[in-house]
Amino acid sequence: MFTHNLDPILFDFGWITIRWYSLAYVSGILIGWWMGRKIIIAKFQNSSQQISLKEFDDLITYLIISIIVGGRLGYIFFYNLGYYISNPLSIIKIWEGGMSFHGALIGIIIATYLFSVKKKLSFLALLDTIACVAPIGIFFGRIANFINGELVGKVTDISWSVIFPNIDMLPRHPSQLYEAFLEGIILLLILNIFIFKKNYKTGMCSCLFLICYGFFRVVAEFFREPDAQIGYLLNLFSMGTFLSFLMMLSGLILFSLIKK
Repeated sequence: MFTHNLDPILFDFGWITIRWYSLAYVSGILIGWWMGRKIIIAKFQNSSQQISLKEFDDLITYLIISIIVGGRLGYIFFYNLGYYISNPLSIIKIWEGGMSFHGALIGIIIATYLFSVKKKLSFLALLDTIACVAPIGIFFGRIANFINGELVGKVTDISWSVIFPNIDMLPRHPSQLYEAFLEGIILLLILNIFIFKKNYKTGMCSCLFLICYGFFRVVAEFFREPDAQIGYLLNLFSMGTFLSFLMMLSGLILFSLIKK
């Protein structure tokens, strides 16, 4: 058993504070950008899609904005709409927390589509590249969630349980670490093995991301406490589980369309 005593603040210079959560976002974007360029060179730069590194670099700006805006709006609409209707000024207080992965995903898809139309590029090829590097950011994000002592797991008596004193003194599943492993490391390996197959068909990694992430998230939600302000929908499943089922369904539909 481990008692959580980690500080969410990495450095505090008085006039500026650097948090682990901010560092996770920056690290995920930078490493994902670097890795995405490698995928573009290997798979799409000289293929029929003909995506240049300059065009991929330009896409990064779209993605950064879409992650922040989509993630914030997703949290507001999916998880805490009533609060933000009553406190509209809190919408812009992103530093206080409140981001949704599913909202960020929707934002990324919309931004990538608009960019692909503007630049006349393959929408699915761009999404495949993003899908293959997204688990990097997810991994860092879940580690930051653990450091922050948020999105905690359910109470358990397992030997590797963690006590989060800022929540209570009960031993809990380190569900953030489960998600970092499944949605980060395992998903990264699956997608990057798949995309470098010789007979790879454009769009398949986008499908796999939706299906695999959705499945892994549903598994993780089984060990994770539901959001206090929502609880369980219909007393059966969390909002994260519901949205992840929609992801899996979307991935299966897209997979069937691409196969045809």
